[in-house]
Amino acid sequence: MTSVFDASAILALVNREEGAARVAELLASDEQPVISAVNALEVMSRLIDGGLTAAEAQVAIDGLALDVVPLAYADAVDAARLRPATRHLGLSIGDRACLALAERRRVPAVTADRSWERLALTIAVVVIR
Repeated sequence: MTSVFDASAILALVNREEGAARVAELLASDEQPVISAVNALEVMSRLIDGGLTAAEAQVAIDGLALDVVPLAYADAVDAARLRPATRHLGLSIGDRACLALAERRRVPAVTADRSWERLALTIAVVVIR
């Protein structure tokens, strides 16, 4: 199975946080794990904030062999459409980009954000902790 990974899930893995083992397991069993370029940007930005150089942050993402998918206009439209249904939970643009990509591909979205379990959407969500 293929899944779309949210930045929070990848950061849990990279930072060895709670749920890291679950993310590693999902990545290992995934046919071709996917991340939106928006979420890859979010991961690299947080890694840089944590002290890595931009090159080191890129190596960290590249080392996970994720298929980094550019944000398509259709995904941008879908992410915007998700705003009313996600606003009350504080989902970011990156969160909605992940959900829109998962919805388009009809695969689960993997996240560390427990609030996603309360979403009233048809998109499958896997919460890693």
